[in-house]
Amino acid sequence: MGNFVDHVKITCKAGNGGNGSLSFHREKFVQAGGPDGGDGGNGGDICFYADPNMHTLLDFRFNRKFQAENGVDGSSNRCTGKRGENLIIKVPVGTVIRDEDTGSVVADMDTPHETRTVLKGGRGGWGNSHFATPTRQAPNFAKPGTKTEIHTFHLELKTIADVGLVGYPNVGKSTILSVVTAARPKIGNYHFTTLTPNLGIVRRYGKDIVLADIPGLIEGAAEGAGLGHDFLRHVERTRLLMHVVDIAGSEGRDPIEDFDQINHELANYGELAARPQIVVCNKADLPGAEENVQRMRDHLKELGLDAPLFVVSAATHQGFEPLMDAAAQLLETLPPIVHFVEEVTFDEKLKEEPFDIVFDGAVYEVIGKSMDNLIDSVNFDDDESIAWFHRTLRRWGVIDALRKKGAKEGDTVRIVDMEFDFVE
Repeated sequence: MGNFVDHVKITCKAGNGGNGSLSFHREKFVQAGGPDGGDGGNGGDICFYADPNMHTLLDFRFNRKFQAENGVDGSSNRCTGKRGENLIIKVPVGTVIRDEDTGSVVADMDTPHETRTVLKGGRGGWGNSHFATPTRQAPNFAKPGTKTEIHTFHLELKTIADVGLVGYPNVGKSTILSVVTAARPKIGNYHFTTLTPNLGIVRRYGKDIVLADIPGLIEGAAEGAGLGHDFLRHVERTRLLMHVVDIAGSEGRDPIEDFDQINHELANYGELAARPQIVVCNKADLPGAEENVQRMRDHLKELGLDAPLFVVSAATHQGFEPLMDAAAQLLETLPPIVHFVEEVTFDEKLKEEPFDIVFDGAVYEVIGKSMDNLIDSVNFDDDESIAWFHRTLRRWGVIDALRKKGAKEGDTVRIVDMEFDFVE
C-alpha cells in the first residue's frame, strides 16, 4: 500500500520573463548612440507528460515543488535574452490534474506519450529600443519581464481500463483476473488481500481488453469506509463493470444483499450505478451455489435490470470463455473511456481582473499583478518615463476607475509602494 499513491498535491511555477535591457549604443567616435537594449527571454513553461511506464504517483511523495527556468535578461546591441527551459513533469497515464483552489480540471492525461502545457512562462520585457520615437529618441526606461504565480495542483490517478471488476472483499476478483489474463495479482483467503488496482489484458476478436481488479468495497465505501473511498475513483473511467459475487455465500453473507449493497455504494459515489454491468456468479463449484444463482436471476428481474449473468468458477477455471466473449461484444456498443474536459486555463484566469481599487478612507490603492509589472517598468527619475506611465494608466482605464470610485483632485493614490496625487 505504501508504494501505491494515487492522489497527491504539488505546487508549480512557470519561469519569470527576463527583463528588458536599458542600454545605449557606445562606439568610438559616436557620442550619442541610440537605444539598443534587447528584450528579455520568455520564461520556461510547466508541461505534463503521460508516461506509460509509470503506474503510481509515488515519486511526488518526495518532490512536490516544481519551477521552470526563468528567462535571461536582455543585453546591449539588441541582444534578446535566452528563453527559459521548459520543465516537463512525468505522470502516469490516466492522471487528472485539477486546480487545488477551484477543483476545476486543468488537464486529463489519458493518452500515452501526450504532453500538455499547463502553465505558460512569463513574457520577456521589452528593451528600451522599443520605446524610441521621433520625439523620444533616448528612452531611459525598459519593461521588466512578466512575473509568474505559484499554482497548487491536485493530481489524481484514475485507472485506464475497459472493464472494472467490483465486488465485496474475497469474492475472487483477483483470481478471476489471473485466470483470464497474464496478470499475477496477490491472492489470499482473507479480506483486502488486494490493496491496489491491478491491471490485466485479454485479447478477444483481435482487440485488447484491459481489466482492472478494484480493491474490495464494503458498506459505507462511498463515505470512506474500508478501502472504497480511495479506490472508487479507479472505476470512474471503466466502460463496463463485472460485478463479482460469491454466489455460494461461502463467508456467511447473502450474495443478493452483497449485490444490492455494492450497487448502493456505486450510486452514492456518483453515477456509477448506471454503468453497464455483467453479473459474475463466482464460486459456483461450492455447495449452495445453484440455488443462489436462481435467486439472483429472479432478483435481477424484480429490479428490472437487463444485466447478463454468467456462472463461473475461478478455482476450476470454468465458464470464462462465454463471459469474455460477451464482454467483448458489449464493449463494441459502448462509448469510449471517459475523458475529463478542461475547465480552466490560467492565461485566461489572469486576464479576468487586471486590477482593483480599494479605498481605506484616506488613500485609494490600486492593486493587481498588472500594477506590480507597471511600476517595475517606470524610471521615476526620467520625465519621459513618467509621462509614459501616466498615459498607460489612462489607456488601461485606471484613471476612469479611480474617478468612478470617488477620487477627486488632490486625493492620494497608492500603487505598490509609490504614492501620487490624483490629477484630473
